[in-house]
Amino acid sequence: MKKRTLAIILGGGQGSRLSPLTENRSKPAVPVAGKYRLVDIPISNCINSDIDRIFVLTQFNSASLNKHIKNTYQFSFFSDSFIDILAAEQTPDNKSWFQGTADAVRQCMQHFMNYDFDHALILSGDQLYQMDFNEMIEAHIKAGAEITLATLPVIAKEASEFGILKADSENIIQEFIEKPAPELLPDWTSEVSAEMQHEGKIYLASMGIYIFNRNLLVELMKDQGTKDFGKEIIPQAIKTHKVLSYQYEGYWTDIGNIESFYEANLGLTDDIPMFNLFDNSNPVYTRPRLLPPSKISGTTLEKTVISDGCIIHASRIEHSVIGIRARIGKGSTIANSYIMGNDYYQNLGEIDQNYNDGKVMGIGERCYLNNCIVDKNVHIGNDVRVNGGKHLPDSNNELYSVREGIVVIKKGAVLPNGYVI
Repeated sequence: MKKRTLAIILGGGQGSRLSPLTENRSKPAVPVAGKYRLVDIPISNCINSDIDRIFVLTQFNSASLNKHIKNTYQFSFFSDSFIDILAAEQTPDNKSWFQGTADAVRQCMQHFMNYDFDHALILSGDQLYQMDFNEMIEAHIKAGAEITLATLPVIAKEASEFGILKADSENIIQEFIEKPAPELLPDWTSEVSAEMQHEGKIYLASMGIYIFNRNLLVELMKDQGTKDFGKEIIPQAIKTHKVLSYQYEGYWTDIGNIESFYEANLGLTDDIPMFNLFDNSNPVYTRPRLLPPSKISGTTLEKTVISDGCIIHASRIEHSVIGIRARIGKGSTIANSYIMGNDYYQNLGEIDQNYNDGKVMGIGERCYLNNCIVDKNVHIGNDVRVNGGKHLPDSNNELYSVREGIVVIKKGAVLPNGYVI
């Protein structure tokens, strides 16, 4: 049935909670794990599930996303596989932007209907997880469901951040509530596995991953009044259609804000990370850049992930992710940070010309960076000190932002010699 499935990846809205990382790019284009983009995660899950007809819907800052997908995902001329970007467009019938997740799908239905499919798999473009969608599709078909939601057992503290549902003994959803108040939670427990019960994960949260039967999706999209799947379509459909809960117990996180993005990336440095980049059967695909191996001199490394093409002379790097083409000077210390790296190399002439005033791209000498996210193509001079933490109030200026104590150095920013945050 996998060849009868069409995947639709929702690129998200303006992504203001991930600002400033989304000031110049859409959420799915944000670099993750040093060498990937967020959109690579749902696309890789689809490809690993042999679902290879994929649309990505976006409308904000989509240029870098378009470029990434064009340079990365190229299938054989002799197959019907594709990954297409559908940006919001004005038509004679509709002159507005996407107004929500359901409205985005509604506005693009004319493009989907050009293809033969039985099921639409609707995914978010800003989540980190690994899932075999075939198992979910098989459960959907076996149950005779019209809609299936992927659901995740969560603890009470997390439940108030999600749409929570209740299902019967056959996993058919009976009720749904969006972000319930803590005092309501005792009435919203669900049947989960013994392992999940032991961990206190007794509430079922919607993961924002849906399967719709084609005919039902067409019918639901006729209602111009509904704008969002999680807030309107799903709660209404539960009352009138057979909606299945497909429980997933693996690692999953929603990259909704700077703090969750930071924690998800630094979690990759764990001895056995929750998100497994080293799984032979579930590779994460991305652009093949043909970069040289990284070169490291005189550096103590502790729980650090280093991407391709880096030139590192740092004194110490710990609990950090270092992205592609990163350059770090002598005597510098990097701790608890995600350095995204650079889009290109400066030549030796440019480095010599800019060395004395601290405008060489990368991180200079004798720097100290802690609790940071350093976006692409940043120029950090010598003797710069950035010490993030809860002692810093949230703020935003031309060079950097502070979110929950995490200092985010903006893309292309220049921090001169001796700069202190």
